[in-house]
Formats: sequence, structure tokens, C-alpha cells
Amino acid sequence: MTPPFQCAHPDGSTTASEDADHMSRLQQPRRSKFVEMDVDGDNNGNEGDIAALLHRHTLESRSRSSSYQSEFDGDSPTRSIAPVFSLHPRLYLLTLLLFIGLPLLYDTRWLSMPKTSIIGARAGPIRSSGSMTDHGAGHMRQKRADTVTDVCNRWAGQSALVNGTIYLYGGHSTQEPGQRSGTWTNDFLSIDLSKSWKIADPSVQGLPQPSGPPAVANGYLWNSYDSLYLYGGIVSDSPPAQPDPYSLWEYQIEAERWVEHSNPRTSGGNNSEDGNQPVLQAGEGAGISIPELGRGYYFGGHYDAFTTPGWSTWTNRTYLKALLEFTYPGHSNDGVEALAGGETAGSDGVWRNVTKGGIQDTARFPNRADGSLVYVPGYGEQGMLLSIGGGTAESFDVLKSQMNIIDVYDIATSTWYKQATDGEYPKLRVNPCAVAASAPDGSSTNIYVYGGQNLIPYGQQIQYDDMWILSIPSFKWIEVDTSGQSAPPARVGASCSIWDGQIVVVGGYTGPDLSCDNGFYVFSATELKWQNEFTALDGGNTQNQQISQEKDLTGLRGSFGYEVPGAVQSVIGGNAKGGATITAPVQAATQGPLATGKPITYTVTDSSGATVTQTGTVSPSGGSNGSDGPNIGAIVAGVVAGFFAVLAAYLGFCAYVYRRQLALYKSHVAMSQRAAARGTNEKSSFLPSSTEGSSARNGKGSMTDQSSGVGGTSSRLAGTNSNGQDSSIVPLPTGLWPPVGGNSTANSSNEDLLVGQEPSFVGVLLNPRRSLRVINRD
Repeated sequence: MTPPFQCAHPDGSTTASEDADHMSRLQQPRRSKFVEMDVDGDNNGNEGDIAALLHRHTLESRSRSSSYQSEFDGDSPTRSIAPVFSLHPRLYLLTLLLFIGLPLLYDTRWLSMPKTSIIGARAGPIRSSGSMTDHGAGHMRQKRADTVTDVCNRWAGQSALVNGTIYLYGGHSTQEPGQRSGTWTNDFLSIDLSKSWKIADPSVQGLPQPSGPPAVANGYLWNSYDSLYLYGGIVSDSPPAQPDPYSLWEYQIEAERWVEHSNPRTSGGNNSEDGNQPVLQAGEGAGISIPELGRGYYFGGHYDAFTTPGWSTWTNRTYLKALLEFTYPGHSNDGVEALAGGETAGSDGVWRNVTKGGIQDTARFPNRADGSLVYVPGYGEQGMLLSIGGGTAESFDVLKSQMNIIDVYDIATSTWYKQATDGEYPKLRVNPCAVAASAPDGSSTNIYVYGGQNLIPYGQQIQYDDMWILSIPSFKWIEVDTSGQSAPPARVGASCSIWDGQIVVVGGYTGPDLSCDNGFYVFSATELKWQNEFTALDGGNTQNQQISQEKDLTGLRGSFGYEVPGAVQSVIGGNAKGGATITAPVQAATQGPLATGKPITYTVTDSSGATVTQTGTVSPSGGSNGSDGPNIGAIVAGVVAGFFAVLAAYLGFCAYVYRRQLALYKSHVAMSQRAAARGTNEKSSFLPSSTEGSSARNGKGSMTDQSSGVGGTSSRLAGTNSNGQDSSIVPLPTGLWPPVGGNSTANSSNEDLLVGQEPSFVGVLLNPRRSLRVINRD
């Protein structure tokens, strides 16, 4: 019998029996780990107590106000300081509310920043346009059947992992052993990773089969944080089906509806074809979704009669080496002409077909299909893509060393490069699955490659069950020893996802000899062991990033709980938390992001706060395209730091003014003392009464001493003390107020200097403008 994964050959398919009847629906309700919390408070407080408290607060405020007043006898004016302290707690409360509230309003319409919500799916009204068709459940005349979850085999489906849920669409499935026809489906499943489950009883739920999207295999399911996007794939060749003109199908997760975006067309851009070209449907390419950048990619594949309308079955398929890019709605992309100047994509997204990126249009870069793409953050401004495996019947021999030479795509520059690996490497294969996990400190990103099969000789395909690790940036291959473990049967075309540091393998074609396969397996990426259950870990954010990377949007998803395995440490150095000692490719890169860039690294601490591993941090320079979104923690920290910096500057300024005013005050006191010692009233107007509130100004500018009833100065102004001896400290003259008019110094003293006491720092703090005016006019 001919294995299904020979569709990379022009003459690939066979026929067999019709579809078996669907089995009954598995009634297993899905539970989400996100539960609605009761945030209503207890409003049964004592109103009398509250009224009493408010009354007491009013009295205290009035008391504080009165304490800042200075009253004078007679017809002199009353000078008072406003009760400014009552306003400060309100300002502090408002500042605190802003610090807390602004991050929570991020990605809402009030801040107009819905580009990169990391909170998860949000419900919203369906946007209508001429190119969109709503296929929500409420618009269907007949109830659609739920997907059957209990099948014999399942493979070559399109999958996506969003906020702890795996979504699986389409692909092949069989109901009985030996079934060879009618295997294409539009099945739609979800697998819950928010709770633990045994591989014999996975937490899987059948979702309604949609009536709009086609039944396809070997396409890709891109995802943002709240939508899925179905691109590409092959329609049935047994029995033969005719493909429709391509439409992008979007599944809005919160609204649970499918939306059709018809007649998509490309835009021009960096290293790409001219714009306004129709987007065609390709199959058997390699896909990757990068929601943190707001983009999806599909690399290679082919066109033929089962992907493209009007393609003759007598015409050989065309293999591709183009990289098709889709920018999600609401995101920007400075490599696309239509989004120049920071524009964001509309509701239909924006397409670009990259065909001229560096070596891409040379003979060194052959066409290919059935490979895998992996995203690695850091290095270039927006990270890089790595192409793993793949080939064609014609190029397979030429590419047999391809696993030793990896094609690397710099996202920011839209340019392809080649990078040599080091060590023993795996056999070239098609349709492996691959995922990436980040060390806690980010010093290494380890790519796990599982399964696949050879492509030639024709009719002698062999499925693989080996697991390999390609460690970045060293580009060292490490083969995982799984001998003696309960490993699943060898397979090709499986879907792989990583969450809580565990690789979840779904489906896969196992060859004609195996009757039925359970189809759900779990591999510990840390312990390098196959295990019989998926273990949901406590903690982690919605994107399941390493704790040390949670404040960085580019931190790899699914790495929570992951540690560098001992087998990898022995090759690249370091420990379980990272600290790799090989920090560049062993086979040195001469150009591209690996020659000029570095990984994004983080400091890791243990539960006590002690540093476990620390490396030089490289902040990503990407994000200027508007799709990365802000680092909320950094924004809050920056605002707080800025607030305290302004406060420190203000306090320093007040301290300077206080010192100047105090020096001026002491200078005036000394001048008045010297004047008093000489028996003259020179500058006596700069001194306050020695006894506060004991004198009043008369109409002639002279003062009356209340203690003696004699006009003029005190009886003890100069020369001797009460014992007839020279006095080293001259008493201050009493009863002197500054005359009306006079020089600027006199006026300034009238404003603040000598109101009865030495200047205080608190006074300067509360009214620096007044104090500054005093020292500037003196």
C-alpha cells in the first residue's frame, strides 16, 4: 500500500472504501483554568460611623487650617497660610490609581492599543466589509455536527496553541484499519492543557464542524492571541475534489465563529514580488505563527490540481521556495509597502510574498516542501526563522546534507542566510515536527525535532521515531537517547506543541502495518523521557513563559518550567538554568543575524532572591514596527523612577533655596546687630520683634515698646550688659517694622525674611516661589 505522505510525488494517491459512519459524540465538557471571580465587596458598613468619621475629618482639617494663621493686635492685617496638607493625600491617591490603572487599561479601546493583547481572547463585534462573510453559529439554519474525537488514526492536520488550548483543524482521519479513501476532514478539536490528563484519556473536545472552511490537509493554522487563521492545504484526491478560489478563514475564539476573507491580494515590500497579486493556496509547506510580532509565515510547498483551481491533473505540480508572510489585523510591519509609516493592517490583514531575500533566488537555495519552521527570538532586531528538513523528489539527493546546513531567515531584513551545524546530525527527512524551548536565562534556545520520514526511494518510505535537539546559538546537534522508554511508534505528519516544558504530540501517520493508534503522547523536554501523562504546572502567565522572561513579550511561549537537560549541558556548558559557555555558532557565522546579534538573556533568581545565573542582557531593538507592544512592567517602573527623580530634583532645589535664604537671614541679623552696637538704626528694619506679637506699628514709622512705654529703641541696645560689662552678643532691637517704600532689600524682608522667626525648610518646601523671590531681590 502507498503511504499518504507520498503526495510530494506527482503520482501519489490510491483509492479504497468510502467513509465509515461517525461515532457518537464524546460528552466531555471543557474546563478552563480561567474562572470568573466575584469582585463585589461587602457594602454593609455602618453609615453612622462613616458620618462621624467625615465630621471628625472636617474638624481636623479646620484645626490644621487655624494652626497656620498668625493674628496681630490692633488694625494690623492677618496673615495666614492655606491648609495645603489636606490636598496632598488626594494627589498621592490619584498618582497611585494612575500607576495601577493605566497598565490594566492597556489593549483596550480607551488607550487605542489593541495590537498585542497578551491577556487572551476577547469578545468583540464582527467587522463587516465586502470581503468578509460571517459564518457564526447564529447564522446557520441547521445545527452542525460536533467533531468525533474517537478515531482510528489522525495525521497531517493544522494545529495552533493559544493560551493553553491546542486547536486542531482538518487533516486526515480514519475510522477503521486499512481505510484509504475519504480521509480528508473538516474536524475541529480542542485539547485543554490547563489541567493534567493521562495519554489514554486526553482532555480533548470535539467542536462543531464548520460549513465554510474547506476540508484540507498539510496547510497551516496561524494564530494571534484571540483568532485562528487557516491558510493553504490540499483538498481530497481520493475521491478527487476541486479546490475553490482561495479565501483566508478566520476563527474568532471568543465569539466561536468563522469569518471568510475572500479574494486576498499581496502588497509589495522588501525583497518581495510586486504587489496586487492574488494570494494562491499552497500545500505541504512549512508554517509558523509569531503572535508577539503579529505575523504568520508559510514557506515552500507546491501548487497543483488539488490546491489551485483550473490546474490540470496532467500538469506537474510546481514546487516553491517563496516565503509567504501574513500580517495580522491591527499590527504593523515596516517591511511592507502598504504599512509604511507605522500604519497597521486592516481587518483583512496584509500579505507579502518574499522571493528575493539574499540567497533565496540562487541555485544554492532549492525549492522544497514538507519541512518545518521554528522561530528563535533575539539575534536580529525581530528574531529569526530556521528551516528544518523538507525537500522534493528531484532535490532530495542534492539536499541530503541539508540537516548539516540550516537556512536562517532574518525577519527584520527579509533576508536568507545559511549556517553550518556541528556534530553528528540527523538524516534528512520530510514532515518532522519541531518546537523550541528557552533556557530560563535565555542563553540557549533548544529546538526539538521529532519523527518524519525519508522521501526516496519511491515506495520505500520509512517513518522515524528519533528525537534530536539543535541548540542555538552553538548550532550543535544532540541526539536524545530514548532507548528502554515506552516511546510511541515511529510517525510522520504529527502535530507538536510545547507547554509547561512538555511536548504534546498529536496524531501522525504510522505506516500501513499499524491498525489504530491512540494519537496522544507527551515528552518531557527537561528529563528527555516519554511519559504517560501531561502534568499541568501551577503558575506561569497566559503565554507560559519562563518566570524570568514574563516581562518580555518576545520570551518564548510554552517554556514555563523548562530547564536545560543534562545531555545539552554537557555539550554547550552551563547548568539547568542556563549559563551556556558556547555563546556563538561553533562553525562561525560570517554574515547575518548570527554574525552580528546575540541572544536575549535574563537574570534568574531562586526563591530566596539570590542570583542563580546572570548573563549580559541584550535588549531587543525590535518593536519599533508597532507590533511588539509595550513592556508594561518597564513602563510602570519608568514612571515610578521618573516621579522620584522629579521629587529628588525638587527637594534639592528647595534645599538650595533654603540654604540661600538662611544665609541671607543670618547676614541681616549680623548687620542689624552691628548697627545696634553702633547706636544707629541702620538696616534695623530687617529684624523682627524679639518678642513675637508684642508690638504694633505706629503711624509715623516708629515703634512703641510695650514693656516700658517709651518710644524708640530698647534701653539695652549697645555696649554693656546689665553688669556694666561689654556684651559679646547684642540683643535684637524690638518694635521695628520696615517703613513703607524703601529699597528692594527692605521690601523683600517685608515679604518673607523677617516675619518673626528664622526661615524653615518646610516653609521653603511649601512655598519655594516666595522664598526664591526673596533671595533674588536681595
